[in-house]
Amino acid sequence: MAGNFRVVVHRNSDSLHLRLEGDFDGGSAHQLLCMLGASGGKAKRVFIHTNGLKEIHPFGKAVFQKNLADFMGQRANLVFTGDKGTEIAPRGHRVLA
Repeated sequence: MAGNFRVVVHRNSDSLHLRLEGDFDGGSAHQLLCMLGASGGKAKRVFIHTNGLKEIHPFGKAVFQKNLADFMGQRANLVFTGDKGTEIAPRGHRVLA
């Protein structure tokens, strides 16, 4: 995992907000997937805020997009926000720039 990667978590009512910060590599993608699998099912909507991302490594993007369905299934509605949202969001997911 990128040494400068972290996820800041915030909940409000039935939404979960995950603010990504630092570089997004394969380890970072796996950490995010595990967090989504563990807590995403309890929220109706999960917002993934990407403005804090610096660099997105192609392998991290591929790991995240390929494995998201295995970790999440159809349990929550994912919404990606920020400039990097379109870059990491799998096809078919909502992006707010």
